[in-house]
Amino acid sequence: MKKIALVTLLALCSTAVFAQQGGFVDNNAPQAQQQGGFSGPSATLTTVDKVKSMGDDTWVMLQGNIEQRVGDELYTFRDATGTITVEIDQKRWNGLSVGPKDKVQIEGKVDKEWSNVEIDVKNIKKVN
Repeated sequence: MKKIALVTLLALCSTAVFAQQGGFVDNNAPQAQQQGGFSGPSATLTTVDKVKSMGDDTWVMLQGNIEQRVGDELYTFRDATGTITVEIDQKRWNGLSVGPKDKVQIEGKVDKEWSNVEIDVKNIKKVN
């Protein structure tokens, strides 16, 4: 009986892990879809160039492309004015799959540490 309970518990836990999919796609890793999203404060559209001179924890919105993955949850984001590193937690993808050619809109907070500036993304969506 204990073995059956243990197997059932393991099956339920592994199902939850596999259910959260989505993220940056390099055309070699298909992603599953998930429903949901972020609802919170809004910001006016700005540019990468302007973000670099903004204060820490400033809420920003940018449109451009995620060019590549550079770390576990770190990506290079580019708009017409330049590039910046963005941190996108797996849960923020909400099943969305994007590639380097997909234009996206990101919302998040400026994260300044010493001479490094990046965006902690709280919401991401594709833009037509």
